[in-house]
Amino acid sequence: MIFTKVLPAMNMWSSWLLAALSVLVVWRELAGSDVAGYISNLLLVGFLILGWPRFSPMARLLALVCVGATLLTLMQLASPWAKLYEATNSFTFLAAFMTALALLRLPAYRSRLIRRCGQSLLKQPPAWRYPLLSLGSTLFGIVLNFGVLTLFITMIDKANTLASAQGRTWLQEARRRRMLLATLRGFTLAPLVSPLGIGVAVVLGNLHPLTWAELFPYVLVTAIGLFLLGWACDQLSVPQSASHGLSTAQPSLMPLVILSLLLLALISLVFAISVWLSLRLPQAVLIAVPMGAWLWLMWQCRALGWVGVIPASIILGRRLPDVFEGIGNEIVALGSGAYLGYLSVALLNPAQLRDIAEILVYIGNWLPVLAMMLIVLLAQLGVNPIISVTFLTSMVAQAGPAELSLPLLAAAMLAGWSLTMMSSPFTAAMMIMSRFTGMTARQICLSWNGAFLTISLAMAVLLLRLVG
Repeated sequence: MIFTKVLPAMNMWSSWLLAALSVLVVWRELAGSDVAGYISNLLLVGFLILGWPRFSPMARLLALVCVGATLLTLMQLASPWAKLYEATNSFTFLAAFMTALALLRLPAYRSRLIRRCGQSLLKQPPAWRYPLLSLGSTLFGIVLNFGVLTLFITMIDKANTLASAQGRTWLQEARRRRMLLATLRGFTLAPLVSPLGIGVAVVLGNLHPLTWAELFPYVLVTAIGLFLLGWACDQLSVPQSASHGLSTAQPSLMPLVILSLLLLALISLVFAISVWLSLRLPQAVLIAVPMGAWLWLMWQCRALGWVGVIPASIILGRRLPDVFEGIGNEIVALGSGAYLGYLSVALLNPAQLRDIAEILVYIGNWLPVLAMMLIVLLAQLGVNPIISVTFLTSMVAQAGPAELSLPLLAAAMLAGWSLTMMSSPFTAAMMIMSRFTGMTARQICLSWNGAFLTISLAMAVLLLRLVG
């Protein structure tokens, strides 16, 4: 009885700690305040303690590994506190980054536009269903993150009825598999091309000379290649007599056009704040995305008076614990990955860094290929890509040769991250798919997506070698 009363209170306090942490991180990034940095780090500890009962076993394990890495740093380094401070700053930055993106879920789940887009995508003719579902899940993934998988899978199951398949169970299952794969593959392209993605934030945050303008052409070509390859694999998997879609009439794509313009406006706001305040893109996201979510919510509440300001404030205050409740595991997974990646490099001595620099020079143009393959292979063993990407980018930043092509290397890492999300049974995306399909994550990776992954890796290696 006492526990049922205490848990909601802990959830509320945990959410407000996360909100305060995010504000302090913005202050730290704008003003370079060490005071804000130390306080935000203390709030992170409080958030982890209060959220411990709700964390998954994997999140708890990662938190304990962070504690072990902290103790090892204290024992191994002569001056450990500066390194621990920087590593914790990387943890709190990603916590604030995830918090900012989570705020978009509140107006998105309340939006009629989102529901109209989903229904329009699912009712497309068979020939257009894969490209539109894939592109739609990419757009939705920018706003909803992992929430897009739950939303799309639910809508697919409601639309793909046995009656729509004319009583043919095999056809219903074939359609479901194709639509789920289109959703998954489209979602995994979001971190590759979105300037609001975690992958882009980690890469640009560690490789300071690199800018989004330099990186974008490389990731765009990679994303287009993966999209076209997925579409081709889908067409080859079309069963006989499956030419009849869920709907004979093609619905309007206007809701999707409006959503695209909305996301374009949000991304433009991010770039505008980045230029106006002379911030790097990940830092601008911390300011622009909450502002965009706030404006979107105000627009939804505009008919309730005061141009929606007061109603939006009330809704935000009431729903804040609900919005932040589901992101604790994501924050721990991503934040601990950055923390461990940073400390793993910090624990290397100067002689080891020199040896690594010599190895990087020796590898030369093969480094992007090897980095991508390493990220994918480690993910099959349960190593989150944020850990491997943080380690690799930090290592390159400290020991990399000057002639190394940073845009090509960063694109290779992001391609590896994207392929990991659709191939590793340990990723959140595959766990969500497994829960809804009833299949194990390993079965989805190998049986459903194995051929696509193999061809994608071969294509990525070929492209990287040609460009390199």
